[in-house]
Amino acid sequence: MKFDTPATQNPIDQLKIVGHGVDRIDGPLKTTGKAVYAYEHHDTVPDAAVGYVLGAAIAKGRIRAMDIEAARRAPGVLAVVTAQNAGKLGKGKMNTATLLGGPEIQHYHQAIALVVAETLEQARAASRLIRVQYERAPGAFDLAAEKAAGDSAAKKTGKKAGGQPKPDVVGDFEGAYAAAAVKIDHTYRTPDQSHAMMEPHASTAVWEGDALTLWTSNQMVDWGRSDVAKTLGLPKDKVRLISPYVGGGFGGKLFVRADALLAALGARAARRPVKVALARPLVVNNTTHRPATIQRIRIGAGQDGKITAIAHESWSGDLPGGNPEEAVQQTRLLYAGANRLTALHLMELDLPEGNAMRAPGEAPGMMALEIAMDEMAEALGMDPVEFRVRNDTQVDPAAPARPFSQRRFIECLRMGAARFGWAERRARPGASRDGRWLVGMGMAAAFRNNLVTDSAARVRLDAAGQVIVETDMTDIGTGSYTIIAQTAAEMLGVPLAKVIVRLGDSAFPVSAGSGGQWGANSSTAGVYAACQKLRAAVLERLGFAADGAVFADGSVTEAGGRTALLRQAAKDGDLVAEDVLEFGDLDKQFQQSTFGAHFVEVAVDAYTGETRIRRMLAVCAAGRILNPKTARSQVIGAMTMGIGAALMEELAIDQRAGFFVNHDLASYEVPVHADIPVQEVIFLDETDPVSSPMKAKGVGELGLCGVGAAIANAITHATGVRVREYPVTLDKLLAGLPDPA
Repeated sequence: MKFDTPATQNPIDQLKIVGHGVDRIDGPLKTTGKAVYAYEHHDTVPDAAVGYVLGAAIAKGRIRAMDIEAARRAPGVLAVVTAQNAGKLGKGKMNTATLLGGPEIQHYHQAIALVVAETLEQARAASRLIRVQYERAPGAFDLAAEKAAGDSAAKKTGKKAGGQPKPDVVGDFEGAYAAAAVKIDHTYRTPDQSHAMMEPHASTAVWEGDALTLWTSNQMVDWGRSDVAKTLGLPKDKVRLISPYVGGGFGGKLFVRADALLAALGARAARRPVKVALARPLVVNNTTHRPATIQRIRIGAGQDGKITAIAHESWSGDLPGGNPEEAVQQTRLLYAGANRLTALHLMELDLPEGNAMRAPGEAPGMMALEIAMDEMAEALGMDPVEFRVRNDTQVDPAAPARPFSQRRFIECLRMGAARFGWAERRARPGASRDGRWLVGMGMAAAFRNNLVTDSAARVRLDAAGQVIVETDMTDIGTGSYTIIAQTAAEMLGVPLAKVIVRLGDSAFPVSAGSGGQWGANSSTAGVYAACQKLRAAVLERLGFAADGAVFADGSVTEAGGRTALLRQAAKDGDLVAEDVLEFGDLDKQFQQSTFGAHFVEVAVDAYTGETRIRRMLAVCAAGRILNPKTARSQVIGAMTMGIGAALMEELAIDQRAGFFVNHDLASYEVPVHADIPVQEVIFLDETDPVSSPMKAKGVGELGLCGVGAAIANAITHATGVRVREYPVTLDKLLAGLPDPA
């Protein structure tokens, strides 16, 4: 089914099941321990051996020699896999570094060997017997230092640090900025961050002849299958990838990592099924992370508060061949202004790979942009909410002929301000106290682009009236099982109890996968398409006319009044329908985005600088909300992640050895229950027919974008201290705090 024009009426619009706060249908399995994760297929694969990954002890250089004989002879060891004996390996397109290093080493903890043994303890002990001689090479590990060196060289060569393509320029930024009555020019910094998901990267591999089955914790099944096949030199149809449950991903499991490849290689070498889970230090240093950024923002405006010039440049680091963090993309679309400049610069660093983490681009970009907007409002003497309202735009600022499909940004701001009590906020920073606590309010816009991708599903109706949905879509804790079941139930007029959803298997039709905030909208649209096809098959088998037919309460009613039970259509055999929802080029006609507003109240200890969040509010405009209960869960989870980014999360780099020091959950700090206040979420009643037949959009990443800046702005309002480097820890506040007396 091709989606070329906005949907008007369709069965989803009945909203008998879709749009309701339904409990997660996979919840009982997860709370009772019956959901089987990638490392836990003990019944399916009862004789699995265990692999332990050895990571490189240097960040850059090469292996001069590796002696594995003592490890090979150790008790219980079945095989030792290295780049020397693994055979010829390709390289998947989704990875910057190779997944099995040697002799060249590209980053610290790059996998260099897998020991396969009967038990984890035996494999781990044997890995300690491997003797590796390294030839260390100097590496670049400091983004700021590399940028400074590049800037210095630029003065001589005229070429900016990072050497990226020319800036994206609209109008005459330099001229408009120079002429602006009021202007700011500030630099903001965000640190490297870890996904810190609960389930580590883990895989179980089984070979049957030349065919591989791989249970793995992965968000994008088809991407992963393709990369495994390419890396191992196999036809794609010889690889089956299964990922029905994922214990957290946040973008860190978009691509297959060393656990998947090495489980496959280990199983082939040991001639046994093999399971591999990365130890937590390797989750941090071997897999991907959100890279640090240095962002310069310049804004010029007239005395009336209208932006006349806005520029946003970002520097970030990655391995050679990698990509910059796209921290400027929201600045291209969020606020009006005729003269604009955005630019991305990549500094080559020898740290572990930087890649997608929840809301890549907008999450760190909004952390800078929305502080800058507050600083500009202060320079103008305007209220921060009113300044944003004044600079709203209903069209793409760079392409005025292209309107937003929906843009209720001002409504989010106004509703949030009213609900949060913004009018009671005293304009002067440091003016509100509660005993020893300095109290402040802050806010920020929320913005995330609405991405869609083709998605397919297969739907089966059996003689019992049961509906089975199959798609390789994944559920990373977001509620995919539930909203897909709701979609099928709504389309076919059956109760949720009559729907069985099977996910995360490459044997199923290819879906959107979980990532980029596109999963819910795209995958349910694919189910919609398959159900439309099944509805037609049901009517044909029953001999009913299609026009005006109603599917409800397990029955089908023809416009003329004839009625039959849905299951009667399958009495002579199951009915099966498969289809893909192909999104057209409406994105060329309309800019599709999601919007919101975050409001936060903080209290800062006047003596210690300790910050406590007191209350939070998010107002979101994100199309039709398919399940308000699971959507709220997504947003409050994102808000919690935003607290971490604002106040505590930071991967500390050992600048001598080139690795992340705090590479475990004891030393990488994330918020806990005691850090989280009352969180309120409001969804605007909205549908967007341009987005999909579901008229929905994504929301899970929107809930993060802007949270960090809202907290930073609230801290400034409480204390009068402006911190432009995250996380906003007490050491950055202490020197500027007002006299506590």
